[in-house]
Amino acid sequence: MKFVFAPDSYKGSLTAKQAAEAMKQGVSRVFTDAEFELIPMADGGEGTVQSLVDATAGHLIDTEVIDPLGQPAVAQYGILGDQKTAVIEMAAASGIQFVNEQTHNPLIATTYGTGQLIEDALNQGVETIIIGIGGSATNDGGAGMAEALGVKLLDTNNQMITRGGGGLAQLDHIDLNQLDPRITTTKIIIASDVTNPLVGPKGASAVFGPQKGATPAMVQTLDANLKHYAEVINRDLNIDVANQAGAGAAGGLGAGLLVFTNSEMQSGVDIVLRETEFKQRVKDADFVFTGEGGIDFQTQYGKTPMGVAQATKAVDAHVPVIALVGQIGEGVDVLYDLGIDAIFSTVPGLIDLPTAIKTASINLAQTAENTARLIKQTIK
Repeated sequence: MKFVFAPDSYKGSLTAKQAAEAMKQGVSRVFTDAEFELIPMADGGEGTVQSLVDATAGHLIDTEVIDPLGQPAVAQYGILGDQKTAVIEMAAASGIQFVNEQTHNPLIATTYGTGQLIEDALNQGVETIIIGIGGSATNDGGAGMAEALGVKLLDTNNQMITRGGGGLAQLDHIDLNQLDPRITTTKIIIASDVTNPLVGPKGASAVFGPQKGATPAMVQTLDANLKHYAEVINRDLNIDVANQAGAGAAGGLGAGLLVFTNSEMQSGVDIVLRETEFKQRVKDADFVFTGEGGIDFQTQYGKTPMGVAQATKAVDAHVPVIALVGQIGEGVDVLYDLGIDAIFSTVPGLIDLPTAIKTASINLAQTAENTARLIKQTIK
């Protein structure tokens, strides 16, 4: 009997590795002689670095950066087990966690720190960089990131423009002469399921700006500035990025990466499935367990449990996929037709959130054990 445990993190309580270990603990109480395969997962968002490092026996690196508001910070990224691939979460340097209700301001927030992470990874000699671009505090089109890599974004006086989405209005021309040459030969994989363009009613500013503290007036300014930024890029570099799908991700960081690096966008969960060699490791599995903190109808749109289910079924359509989750939301019925065979909540009755977080590992192990006992009865 072979069990594969491939959960995402349970936000605020368990990393993906801890969740996989809790699942194994519960199932092993019932199937003592079974084979267990633990594959910590993620979908390109929070926890992707830790999951890929854990799954590939890689290591973490701390480096000094500046945060979205220009203050010094320490950010962490990973080197995978092949020693040739770095994995970065832009939020580690430029994320929303660095600001609050009083300090958030997408007019000044910069992605410069994300560029510093990329530069540090280049110094490690990697050939590929995976960048998860969720959770940003920024709306600068990736201009700060580009500056950190050597791009000169200049005003009419040939001076560097002010950092942040507000500063893009000053942009007159772009100079690539000091761009780090290693960036052109390093493959950049952007982990994102966002398809929004850079500008317009579905663009970075209109859709995501308010989440970062932008007022309606700010949204108009930011959108106009990104449009101007795109026009200068098109004129100087002959790259039309304004309406490119995914360019609006992370306040336009998607656009900056597409323009200034050798990059392409891919589904976050697909990247993790590939890097962890999931399909090879799920062969001959009898049951696959996945899960995360919550599940609902949106899970079908690129979330980890759906990615795990579909990859499993592609290898063997008869292998049951079981999701153990903290909260079951609306519309989960649709998931049963897409590859998830059963969903169980790990929460034992009415408990408050702090208690649920504190006992998450115990509850997950218990639910895994209960599920395993049911499985054992059905295979007698």
